[in-house]
Amino acid sequence: MIILAPWKWRRGKSQTKLESELSKKFNADCFLFSSGRESLCALLRAMKLQNGEEVIVQSYTCVAVPNAIHAAGGVPVYADIDRETLNLTPEDCEAKITNHTRAIICQHTFGIPSDTKALREICDRHNIVLIEDCAHIMPDESGPESVCTRGDFIFFSFGRDKAISGITGGAILSRNNYTSLQLRAERARAEQLSYFTILRLLSYPFIYFIARPFYGLFFGKALLFSLKKIGWMVPILTDKEKEGDQSPIPCHLPNACAYLALTQLKKLKKLNDHRRKLTKVYLDQYSNTRIFPSQITTDLPLQKFPLFIHNADEIRSKLKQKNIHLSDGWTGCVVCPEGIDLDPTNYTPGSDPMAEAACEKIMSLPTHPSMSRKQAKKLIKVLMAQVLAGS
Repeated sequence: MIILAPWKWRRGKSQTKLESELSKKFNADCFLFSSGRESLCALLRAMKLQNGEEVIVQSYTCVAVPNAIHAAGGVPVYADIDRETLNLTPEDCEAKITNHTRAIICQHTFGIPSDTKALREICDRHNIVLIEDCAHIMPDESGPESVCTRGDFIFFSFGRDKAISGITGGAILSRNNYTSLQLRAERARAEQLSYFTILRLLSYPFIYFIARPFYGLFFGKALLFSLKKIGWMVPILTDKEKEGDQSPIPCHLPNACAYLALTQLKKLKKLNDHRRKLTKVYLDQYSNTRIFPSQITTDLPLQKFPLFIHNADEIRSKLKQKNIHLSDGWTGCVVCPEGIDLDPTNYTPGSDPMAEAACEKIMSLPTHPSMSRKQAKKLIKVLMAQVLAGS
């Protein structure tokens, strides 16, 4: 096991192999960094984004996206979303283009494909760059075909709840030779994560393996609380990042994390098919309702299955009492997670009404590899009981 070989944690063959496999799969140059947000920042720096130049993003997104834009010297400009996809509305996106616009970041929210055809045409008309944010999805031979095929650049995240996980990590796929050259320079200046940080990351699966069965009891909660309190758990977002601060200096993806991501990449089809099966379970239950985005189909390997529930926070609190935890930070916020400092993000409240209306009602159901169909059906039953009780 690589965890028992600390001399291989920082550098090794897995980094090169992962880059090679992703490059071959998506027909693009691949560059690895220690997170998706660092990958995006490195890309924007490689594009020579000038101070004050604009990057259009959707208004239902993670704070990591505007943080990366700011760290590279740019300005995020928000466009509204379509309720039926939770993705950019091409019409509003085009309306936000100015003489200062350099790129559009096209997010495939929760694995629902964005309208890349329309966005590609907009980018070509205005001579700007299309960046596909694939933090929530990695397509396989079964699709979706519209993802990772039209962007000038693609970035992935290998975080704990992503399509493939290295516990941490990210990648940029570049289809532009000049920018690839600059990305090599960004990679060359990247720093190494400390051995202590890598050890903390690698311990994450073991800690949750122990804590998860007992989370509804005192022991599980106490273990995780104690480890967070002493700083052992590496946070998904640091306090500084929640306040809008990100360093422009990237770090290398550790070889140990590349090994984990590569292992999952090799079984991507199996992982995605599992997500498709759970997507179908949820679709079968809710197909006669209008409480989910209509563009969800059974062939999509969703990272989460979103529902529109008018009292989502109240129901989530009641489910928590039953040891069912559905809080993922994507409800009640246009720039997520809830509770971040909104001022540094450049988002103006009230500017994107569809995103603001949708985010208040979002409740997402899990599709991760450890979630079984039996558990999904049980969750549906418990959830529906709560919805009916509150109606």
